[in-house]
Amino acid sequence: MDEPLEEDIEYYAERPNKSQIKRDIAVLHAFAEEIVALSTIQMETLKLPSDVFEAAKAGAKITQRGARKRHLKFLTGLLRKIDVEPIKTDLAKMKKQSALAVKEHHLLERWRDRLLAEGDQALSDLLQEYPNTDRQQLRQLIRNANKEAVADKPSKSSRMIYQYLKTLLSSQDMESNKSS
Repeated sequence: MDEPLEEDIEYYAERPNKSQIKRDIAVLHAFAEEIVALSTIQMETLKLPSDVFEAAKAGAKITQRGARKRHLKFLTGLLRKIDVEPIKTDLAKMKKQSALAVKEHHLLERWRDRLLAEGDQALSDLLQEYPNTDRQQLRQLIRNANKEAVADKPSKSSRMIYQYLKTLLSSQDMESNKSS
């Protein structure tokens, strides 16, 4: 069979898939909601274009449901005009840092609670994991915290233990990063 000549082939304009466009807009709408939920300082760290930043800042103040919905549609329209991938990457980094901070906070609280509950056994475990710990200072803080707990006083020493552990952990992380 003969192949059709180039001039016999009809080309049609390829129209974008409407369903795909709607899915893309829904993703951008959810992203716009995430941006509006951030604080102004967090929005500034994302390095948003000025019009998007102003719209997001204004959207954070809107509480009425209908007005908020319209404003989010407006913000979604602005986001459609720009490349949002770098912004999404920065937001993911910001969330990861926040999650790491929460994880570190829980670790410090567990160590502090263990030190107060178990005493010398927990202290020796801490010394094995963090060898540059000042045993004498930490022992004094634990003793003071236990005295405060018995006397029903505010737990100043308990907070000081937390702060000491925080500096210990951050200095340990800095040393491990230097050796890597």
